[in-house]
Amino acid sequence: MSKAIIYVVSDSVGETAEFVIKAALSQFMNENEYELYRIPYVENIEVLRGAVYHAKQLGAMIGFTLVNPEFRGFLKKEAAEKNIECVDIMGPMLEAMERKFNTHAKEEPGLIHKLDEDYFRRVEAIEFAVRYDDGRDPRGIEQADIVLIGVSRTSKTPLSQYLAHKKLKVANVPIVPEVEPPANLFKLPAHKCIGLKISPEKLNGIRKERLKSLGLDDKASYANMVRIKEEIEFFERIINQLNCPVIDVSNKAVEETANLILQMIHQSSWNV
Repeated sequence: MSKAIIYVVSDSVGETAEFVIKAALSQFMNENEYELYRIPYVENIEVLRGAVYHAKQLGAMIGFTLVNPEFRGFLKKEAAEKNIECVDIMGPMLEAMERKFNTHAKEEPGLIHKLDEDYFRRVEAIEFAVRYDDGRDPRGIEQADIVLIGVSRTSKTPLSQYLAHKKLKVANVPIVPEVEPPANLFKLPAHKCIGLKISPEKLNGIRKERLKSLGLDDKASYANMVRIKEEIEFFERIINQLNCPVIDVSNKAVEETANLILQMIHQSSWNV
């Protein structure tokens, strides 16, 4: 017995049509009993005409997903004239939704794949932010879209995560007087690095609250004003060497700082 042949026609990749066709075929036969011929990225009527011609020659049927109503109409009409079984997989759903929502479909092929790409870029950026958080791996500096630097408790980590949800790969590096920043930080273009500045008084209050939340004495050196000023002075020396933009986060919420960074990116047309 010869194999069943089905043409899978689409103005995008054709995965949706193929998935539905395979699901239906599984009710009738095994995979080795049929062949699928995929014709993706249809852009003109002539391709559809050719698909109908070959389907007729091979005694095949056609299953298709076409968002363009002109293409759908042509293929159904052409197939009917040649007495070819032809199934519109997406059209009835599009037409029903147009009636229900009282609006026209966008008629743009492959939109679902664009959504998928956005999703995976976002996930990749989030994983990147976790992997290269707090300077744990200096290699992330060169791979990042943006590198945030600042002393401890300047919201580097939450900012990295927030920006990751905007599909930006963000690494962050803590600035500590006892530890020289990674050498590759100084090789970055200045605009790829952003310093997070904070007033000593504000930082003192934040660190004291942090120590209390951990059940520790708020008089520890971590929250000592002399120590804080030493850290900020070291931070300012590093910033001067990098000559990078600086944002004062003393009285800003994470969202506000993130929006300022996004504005910098858009205004500067950074290649990120």
